[in-house]
Amino acid sequence: MAKTGYKAGKHFLQIPGPSNVPDRILRAMDYPTIDHRGPDFAKIGAECLSGIKTIFKTDSHVVIYPASGTGAWEAALVNVLQEGDLVLMVETGHFATLWNTMATRLGLETEFLATDWRRGADANAIEARLRKDTENKIKAVCVVHNETSTGSTSRIDEVRAAMNEAGHDALLMVDTISSLASMDYRHDEWGVDITVSGSQKGLMLPPGLSFNAVSERAIDVASKGGMRRSYWDWQEQIEANKSGAFPYTPATNLLYGLKEAIDMLHEEGLDNVFARHDRHAEATRKAVQAWGLEVLCEDPKYYSSVLTAVLLPDGQDADALRATILENFDMSLGNGLSKVAGKVFRIGHLGDFNDLMLMGTLSGVEMGLSLAGIPHQSGGLATAMSYLQETSN
Repeated sequence: MAKTGYKAGKHFLQIPGPSNVPDRILRAMDYPTIDHRGPDFAKIGAECLSGIKTIFKTDSHVVIYPASGTGAWEAALVNVLQEGDLVLMVETGHFATLWNTMATRLGLETEFLATDWRRGADANAIEARLRKDTENKIKAVCVVHNETSTGSTSRIDEVRAAMNEAGHDALLMVDTISSLASMDYRHDEWGVDITVSGSQKGLMLPPGLSFNAVSERAIDVASKGGMRRSYWDWQEQIEANKSGAFPYTPATNLLYGLKEAIDMLHEEGLDNVFARHDRHAEATRKAVQAWGLEVLCEDPKYYSSVLTAVLLPDGQDADALRATILENFDMSLGNGLSKVAGKVFRIGHLGDFNDLMLMGTLSGVEMGLSLAGIPHQSGGLATAMSYLQETSN
């Protein structure tokens, strides 16, 4: 059949973010812009600022910026660190590498603990390095909770325990841009000083909002130092937030969507949200393994519930496979980045997502593997379906 310009049906956006924006959030944002200095908006602002704390699981402040997650990275660094400070980072993947690059551009000295990109951060290695830092030169430890480029998750509770065992007073900074509201995360309980996040993944919003959840200790450090900053300054934000306001024009309609997203997450229940993501991730991994392909993350301890990165056999082009799937089934999958470019494709299973959406996604992958001539075994789809049936409520 000849292809036409119009593609019937819904496009499957199965990249690891931005994720699909549910209709309820689209409708919440489809609302006239109001006076961001008026009482009606102050009520919305206050609801967003208090509600987002429940998602981070913190009683401290969460600062909201009109920015991408990259902006939240920068805000975290410039508020508490000074040029020349030493920062310990862990090379879990592409995005950890970008955060490290940003730090060096800002004039920080960084030490990058290498990994093979197939697992999360090694808490023991972090502890060992901190024990050697007897002069407390390391001012912060930066870890990506869920590395979107590899499908590997770091155990932040173990990282904090390792820092405590080492008796080191470095600040702990964590990137949850792809994990917040999709995987269990506990800012206060895990002793995190600064948590960075964004709107376009588990929060089910379009890109455009970023977040810093900050501990009282981090606020105290920022009040006494940090780099020159204006837009990213926490204190100006926190002061304005007391009345539900912002120190400059906020992304008003995205905040309408944020309020709706928080309501939706609590209606489902955060524990149920996390269990749903865990279940879909496991079904996806079972499909990949039944196809005879490799999950990029080698250690089950670090499996991600947000996405699955699939490693193709040597000599096979993952980008060609993605192009085949897009052309034939109108489905977008995530590409491999930097070290794994062309070697992996990434299946996003996060946000507003259910069993039928997962089965449609895996159907597209299985058919695409055949069309692209990728050596594989049949039965991945059936294996995932059996697992979903067995674990259905």
